[in-house]
Amino acid sequence: MKTKFLTAAALICTFFYSNAQVNTMNSDVEEEMNSSKGMTFDRGNMFVEGGLKITTGGEEDAYAVNAKVGYFLSPRVAVGGQASFGSIDNDVTNVKTDVFGIGAFARYYFLELDSKRLKAYGEAGLGFGKNKTEGPTFSDNNNSVTADINLGLNYFFTKNFAATFTLANVLSYNSVSPENGDSVNKFELNVNLFENIFAQPQFGLLYKW
Repeated sequence: MKTKFLTAAALICTFFYSNAQVNTMNSDVEEEMNSSKGMTFDRGNMFVEGGLKITTGGEEDAYAVNAKVGYFLSPRVAVGGQASFGSIDNDVTNVKTDVFGIGAFARYYFLELDSKRLKAYGEAGLGFGKNKTEGPTFSDNNNSVTADINLGLNYFFTKNFAATFTLANVLSYNSVSPENGDSVNKFELNVNLFENIFAQPQFGLLYKW
């Protein structure tokens, strides 16, 4: 009888201890989530931001990776550098294009909503790229210069982490200089350039410190 009583007591203690641990964890998660309320940037803050976009199926398989590092000059203005690379492979024509680029950007945050968790920004960027295209009977290299203006959102789910959404590449300029042939310049004013897999991914993550 005494053994059964001790076993029951141990089980009850274990239950209450586990329940307390779960409540503590839930409280910590809730506290971390609430820490993003009223989140503001300060001069000297930095962030890293990146995203991955993969397209499969159909005639083409493609991927693009983009990474940025930024520094806040003020609570609303940040500047930084970026790097991107990607590849697109056409199964029908057997043509593969590899792209690598580096650049700089300036970002301005102009709107804050949802207790300052949601932050909208406009961003201007300038980049330099090197592209290599290979097919069954040819190979070509070219250099490119790009400039663009786009709109995006950060949604902070903690005080340090945010989801990033690119809404539209509003204005873009692209100049390509192939090894064999004349340079091609292209200027576009659009509200959506998501079909360009080498543009900034539609979705990404940001870490601020």
